[in-house]
Amino acid sequence: MATAELEGKHLLLGMTGGVACYKIAELTRLMTKAGATVQVAMTEAAAQFITPVTMQALSGHPVFTSQWDARIDNNMPHIDLSRAANAIVVAPASADFLAKLAHGRADDLLSIMCLARECPLLVVPAMNRQMWANPATQRNVAQLRADGVVILGPDAGSQACGEVGEGRMIEPEAAFEAIVSFFRPKVLSGRRVLVTAGPTFEPIDPVRGLTNRSSGKMGFALARAAQQAGADVRLIAGPVALATPWGVDRVDVETAQQMHDAVMQSVADYDVFISVAAVADWRVAQVSDHKIKKTAAQAVPSFSFIENPDILATVARLPNAPYCVGFAAESDDLETNGEQKRIKKNVPLLIGNLGPATFGRDENEVVLFDASGATRLPRATKDELAGKLIAEIARRLPDASLIS
Repeated sequence: MATAELEGKHLLLGMTGGVACYKIAELTRLMTKAGATVQVAMTEAAAQFITPVTMQALSGHPVFTSQWDARIDNNMPHIDLSRAANAIVVAPASADFLAKLAHGRADDLLSIMCLARECPLLVVPAMNRQMWANPATQRNVAQLRADGVVILGPDAGSQACGEVGEGRMIEPEAAFEAIVSFFRPKVLSGRRVLVTAGPTFEPIDPVRGLTNRSSGKMGFALARAAQQAGADVRLIAGPVALATPWGVDRVDVETAQQMHDAVMQSVADYDVFISVAAVADWRVAQVSDHKIKKTAAQAVPSFSFIENPDILATVARLPNAPYCVGFAAESDDLETNGEQKRIKKNVPLLIGNLGPATFGRDENEVVLFDASGATRLPRATKDELAGKLIAEIARRLPDASLIS
């Protein structure tokens, strides 16, 4: 995660009553760490769950709780505070507060701020599962969506009341990701993007296998950046220990054949294919049913190999192929090998890097190969680089002018 993704953003964070208030402490920390200025406004009920003192310490700014607060020169905090914001984020948003918003009620500082705003409004619902499912709440949520309010969540799972179901607030990290995504230019709006990421694992026996050092970080960063750019994204991931990016549909696979099958089952529904995964070129012809034991009398085992399907080349050969972007992890002579691979795979854009210099690391340096030549992008974090690459891909897409 880049450290300045909300640099220059002024966010008005409204808190309503609910046990999920404890999550807002971490959300505030994430937003301020990302460069945002966070001004907190709390309802009376919110102050029953977490103190204004705590939120002031985390945000670095005085907390407002009353519409009669005289610290604002003109004594109109609902006007001055809301007009200074790039967005208002209400988290947690209780069922009662959703009803207020839907019906235009304004009887406390936060609801008046929301009514008087000239900026976008994002709400993060949090309530009991029955309250969320209640027809009245669903009507209110539908009205808010129709009014242009962005609804983030809720999630499903265990609730503080001991029940299980939909209604709990999304985790702070997910809320942060959604807020960052909201502010990103939607250069891929209306596009559907399929991404592969990570290594594949080819078993030799039930406990051993052949793999590589790919961490999956670059592919996951590209899936995240594509979602932030407005695309509908599916991520087909090899065996990695990475969290699914916010708003991305994830499919987990293990072997190259499984990844091939998952891609071929999905690709007809997508108009951009970004092949980032480091797919094994070969697999063992005969996988042992039992662990291959090492004994003093046994000779060193030998294996026969079968070539795995070339996923990128297969997709590129489809009659109605999506716009294909390949990745090449080379060990040397990147400029020559990268262009040769682009031509061999028959793809319009190939992104090359030196594998040993990036595998497992948080930074990368790449060269873009297309019909016009090679373009080098400077070394950057994989998240920063992903944003630049998505912009480069969007610029090259057919009808790109229609989605910019």
